[in-house]
Amino acid sequence: MAARRVLPGFGLSLGLTVLYLGLVVLVPLSTLALTAAGLSWDQLWAAAAPRALAAYRLSLGCAFGAALLNAGAGLLVAWVLVRYPFPGRRLVDALVDLPFALPTAVAGITLAALYSENGWVGARLAALGLKVAYTPLGIVVALTFVGLPFVVRTVQPVLEELDPEAEDAACSLGATRSQTFFKVLLPELRPALLTGFTLAFARGLGEYGSVIFIAGNMPLKTEIAPLLIMIKLEQYDVAGATAVALVFLLASFSLLFGLHLLQGRGARAAAPRRLPREDAA
Repeated sequence: MAARRVLPGFGLSLGLTVLYLGLVVLVPLSTLALTAAGLSWDQLWAAAAPRALAAYRLSLGCAFGAALLNAGAGLLVAWVLVRYPFPGRRLVDALVDLPFALPTAVAGITLAALYSENGWVGARLAALGLKVAYTPLGIVVALTFVGLPFVVRTVQPVLEELDPEAEDAACSLGATRSQTFFKVLLPELRPALLTGFTLAFARGLGEYGSVIFIAGNMPLKTEIAPLLIMIKLEQYDVAGATAVALVFLLASFSLLFGLHLLQGRGARAAAPRRLPREDAA
């Protein structure tokens, strides 16, 4: 007797999935592609202008750097929340999700006021010769703020499922703390860590509200690609905005697709290998 499933059958579920993804994802992206197909070569060449290239490099570089920072900090935060009971842990756990609920414009204004040269943190950093606001470093700070929850929430459930006895066994066999982490824990955490890194990187590529206030928006210096698209739209340059958006979309999709391939390989490498079955005899 076939097992009774709560959800509908495969055919209906697949149809609803394809319909939903088609309406929400494929139709808008195909509209962008069709609009770009009607552009002339001169209009498409605007996407390779020095201002656009600088915006691509800045957006991709800052998003990648912020995702790397979030990978390390998110792992540490998840580790503390799972392994160490302390007063106020539930409050800290709730604060991790604050960037999800906080409007991005509010986050941008707060970060800009905090890290400006006369801000509470920025003034102390300026005394050390470090300027954050209105520099690429400020963009990395903003993207780190909005991307941290993605890493924490993907790594935290995996840490909760890990058996601490594996760590105790490694220690009893003479392994150091670093050997226990890199040989026992990290292989189990790598797929979730790559997933969180990918999500934080994707969020950073398209982030707009929390960046424009702290970036300074100077062309060729601190102007991100989403802001350049908005500027062209405000100037009624729909063709230029479409060209820049298409190039940024293709580059982002290629990078994310490559990261997902690496994530899949990491998951297969971390999966336990099955031993061949022994003969019944």
